[in-house]
Amino acid sequence: MYIPEHFRLRHEEDALAFMRANPFAILISTTESGPYATHLPLLLSSRAGDDGSESKLVLRGHVAKANPHWSYLERRPQCLTIFHGPHAYVSPGNYRARESVPTWNYAAVHVYGAARLFSSADDLPQVLHDLIQTFEPAYWDQWESLSSTFRENMLRQIVGFEIVATKIEGKFKLSQNRTQQDQANVIGSLEKSADSVVTGVAEMMKEQGLGNVSSDKRNLKEHE
Repeated sequence: MYIPEHFRLRHEEDALAFMRANPFAILISTTESGPYATHLPLLLSSRAGDDGSESKLVLRGHVAKANPHWSYLERRPQCLTIFHGPHAYVSPGNYRARESVPTWNYAAVHVYGAARLFSSADDLPQVLHDLIQTFEPAYWDQWESLSSTFRENMLRQIVGFEIVATKIEGKFKLSQNRTQQDQANVIGSLEKSADSVVTGVAEMMKEQGLGNVSSDKRNLKEHE
């Protein structure tokens, strides 16, 4: 991923927090006929290396057995997972300099790694349990009350996988290359939107400490 230095996410804990907040990702593999992608929710965990090395990020999830993606992962384990967050068009009207151009603000994290498949009667129930506990804990009692025939049939129709990350790249393109006043203008503009995706960019900008212009300084600039 192309990442100018002022947009680079430098701390892995920030990338992990972003992935947990935006768990619906895009899993991409290469095949004989070209790229192949699946949209799906993923779980994050960590695991120490077999040689006692530092912990690695592990992504876990499952795909339908009818989805050929699992067979692509089996043949070519190397894959890319993209976690994507809010995004918004940014008008040059938000900038003080007239010689400016439109752009798009967004956030994304790319995880590279190798996949391992599993479909055993031990591993699949565990990943389902963890997914349910993450996204709807109240559903677990209903799942447990379903007939064993139904549950076993459901399990036979999915293939689980885990991906041990070898590289993580994060890009938060949030007007860091603009002045504080321009950033404040962008935030104010995006906050007026009725679209929660757009206002989500404004929230991310504020969380990153952007546009932090004091009231007195802002008032002075507005009357220049």
